[in-house]
Amino acid sequence: MENPIDAPPSDHAEPSEVEPALEAALPGEPDETSDAPRRTGAGFAAAPALLVTQGKHRFYTLVLPSDLLAATCTVEARLDNPIDGFQRLLDKKRAREIADYIDSGFGSVPSAIILSAQPRAQLQFDRKSGELTFRKDPRSFLIIDGQHRVYGFNLAAKSVKVPVVVYNRLTRSQECQLFMDINTKQRPVPPELLLDIRRLSESETEAEALLHNVFDLFSNDEKSVLSGLLSPSERRKGKISRVTFNAALKSIDGAFVDASAEDVYQVLNAYLRACLNGLRYHGAEANIANPALFKALILLFANVAERVSDRYGGRYTTQNFEDILGPFFRKLKKSELPKPATGHLALYENYRKALSSGFSLKQWLFA
Repeated sequence: MENPIDAPPSDHAEPSEVEPALEAALPGEPDETSDAPRRTGAGFAAAPALLVTQGKHRFYTLVLPSDLLAATCTVEARLDNPIDGFQRLLDKKRAREIADYIDSGFGSVPSAIILSAQPRAQLQFDRKSGELTFRKDPRSFLIIDGQHRVYGFNLAAKSVKVPVVVYNRLTRSQECQLFMDINTKQRPVPPELLLDIRRLSESETEAEALLHNVFDLFSNDEKSVLSGLLSPSERRKGKISRVTFNAALKSIDGAFVDASAEDVYQVLNAYLRACLNGLRYHGAEANIANPALFKALILLFANVAERVSDRYGGRYTTQNFEDILGPFFRKLKKSELPKPATGHLALYENYRKALSSGFSLKQWLFA
């Protein structure tokens, strides 16, 4: 059994106040606190709780075992209840991934589950003991945020203690507004940043480490053809993000089996320099940072490298790549621009055909 997790407060959190035990209800708000003896019996559960005020609202913070949480919570999916429901349908695969993460022994999910107490919960806060009491009923609480975590915790072989926030006496419109606020005002961490800091967590696989090192070489080496064109931790217009870079290189990972990051960098740098020179022929060198074009050119690498190997015995220099790519780029006309929605796979397929047969690239292009 894991110990409760005390999540550190955010430096940017809205100021809040933990109310004294005898604090009165806020103006116009019903009071479920009581000096009366708390309800007891097999049908009720109790847990230490803090009453917190944020702005005009208040809620309880507490820790509950995952099995009790699963036994007392429900959701109202929009598809199942088109009148009052507002939650998305449960993704069981995602819940299973959470369960496996917990059972791995290293899993920790400290973010709080947000609940709204329903009338059948008979919620009561004992001012003297500081305990929150509620009925052990399958519909005592409506899950506002965290349904996949609750279901995942329930699937896990291990029981865990879960941070919980409980609102009481919310109307359905208030519950819906809270759901919308949580899912629109909180922004997820950009995947570019997660990739950039993965090394700090010491959880990179060998393949991820290779991609990380190759990206860093392209970003930091003064001889890099992509110098100044990469953005490691965020998505920026006119830059190649780490996510785009990794996705592109994963498509040709079979070409670099057992190669070092330095070897991959040297060969791709020579190839991309030849590509950049080809784009420069049309005054379109800035297009190399376009995600669709960059991915298409990386996909084309294997086709071009095979010809360089056959003709020059595997000497992968910029000049040798240009000997193959020069005629390819010279066939293009600046007016032969692509369809705006053309994806990288469609671009690659047309580039591949053009490289093999001399097919005109009319209506296709560099996005």
